[in-house]
Amino acid sequence: MKSLWRTLVLLVLHLLSLACRREPAMPALTGRPVILCAGDSITADIYPRLLKEMLERDGLRVQVINAGVKGDNTAEYLGFLERSRIVERSEPKWVLLQLGTNDVRSDSHDTPLPRFRRNLEAILDRIGRQRNRDGSTPQVLLATVPPVPKDVRWHFNAAARARVEAEINPTIRAVARERGLVLADHHALFAARPELLPDVHPSPEGYRELAAAWRRVLLPLLKAAPASGARP
Repeated sequence: MKSLWRTLVLLVLHLLSLACRREPAMPALTGRPVILCAGDSITADIYPRLLKEMLERDGLRVQVINAGVKGDNTAEYLGFLERSRIVERSEPKWVLLQLGTNDVRSDSHDTPLPRFRRNLEAILDRIGRQRNRDGSTPQVLLATVPPVPKDVRWHFNAAARARVEAEINPTIRAVARERGLVLADHHALFAARPELLPDVHPSPEGYRELAAAWRRVLLPLLKAAPASGARP
């Protein structure tokens, strides 16, 4: 009976998450080089807007598109990319990818490690197949995921916290190394400053630091790209 109740509760939670799920709309393109921010609710929140503001202050002419989907694990996000064709439609120069937090949830989103890696590789392969009209292929910058704080309950437990450290981030680092991708170590950022991460989502200051971390790894790439140079 206890097992049946647990199954029913997980089913209800899963249905509620589907009801609350909202996929991002494709904005009108401005003709500027596109930075596509891909990920889950950590991306769907405010860091893309903050990143855009920072880059504008740097005098860089780019369009930042928020393609975060709240609640998605890697399998769901792969499905979103296939349905929306947002990579094909936006023709990004750079893709900022951070996924994995929802893959360790203790509900129906839980993703075994081999499947997580397959999903992540499939997402990267899909982005890598994109050929923009100017002949370029999007450059992916891959990020580790933040720790899951000990006080967080709900969809996360001790096993979920351990998986971030022992499985998810080591896999992300390995994939980045094997594919020669730029790695943004957001786990290290929040592990060093836990006050920025009150739950699985950063605080307002944490989001500013997250945007700044992406900016640091992006700047050398943006400044080297002629079409996104500083304003005259």
